[in-house]
Amino acid sequence: MDKKIKSSVSLFEFDKSFGKIIIGTDEAGRGPAAGGVFVSAVYFDKITPKLLDELCVLNDSKQLSAKKREYLYDFIKNETINSTICIEVEEIEKFNILNCSLKGMKLACEEVISKIGEKDILTLVDGNKLIKNYDYPQQYIIKGDGKSASIAAASILAKVERDRYMQVLDKEFPQYLWKQNAGYLTKAHIDAIDKYGLTKYHRKSFLKKHFEKQLTLF
Repeated sequence: MDKKIKSSVSLFEFDKSFGKIIIGTDEAGRGPAAGGVFVSAVYFDKITPKLLDELCVLNDSKQLSAKKREYLYDFIKNETINSTICIEVEEIEKFNILNCSLKGMKLACEEVISKIGEKDILTLVDGNKLIKNYDYPQQYIIKGDGKSASIAAASILAKVERDRYMQVLDKEFPQYLWKQNAGYLTKAHIDAIDKYGLTKYHRKSFLKKHFEKQLTLF
């Protein structure tokens, strides 16, 4: 068996080992200082040889090139039961990024469950936190996007949709180079903030230390 296909199969075998219907969930955009956080949930309702072949490079989205993520995104989107939720900056500032990420997971997973019906379901959550106020069995999986097929697929949907969203915001505010940095605080992004100030899409709470450091220089 090809090594890539073997690696992909191991991700599906991980999910299968729980003996339940598995929904995987992951987020993209917890770390950036601009833009919303995106959360996806994925359930593979049909695992066929063709699917395993098409997803032979399935992995944590951070380990894949943008081109591979885009290809996998289309296949996952069309061949699974899935949901993607965006929690915007205003809510992140009000309730903090962790709570908003967990809220997004709750909403995305509940939407998937509503599509498949309430059966013997287990939700696998990437990271080391469980979803709050969630009425279904769940288990967190540390570094789950490299272990679980469902979590890896969710990470790809969330990452691609967030990148596309940041490209739209980049057209409105091109000086911050969000198309390249996706809202992360690169040097160019920080320099643009110092020059042009903050936008409605910036997470001001993420920039307190930067502005406090500036004040100490005077």
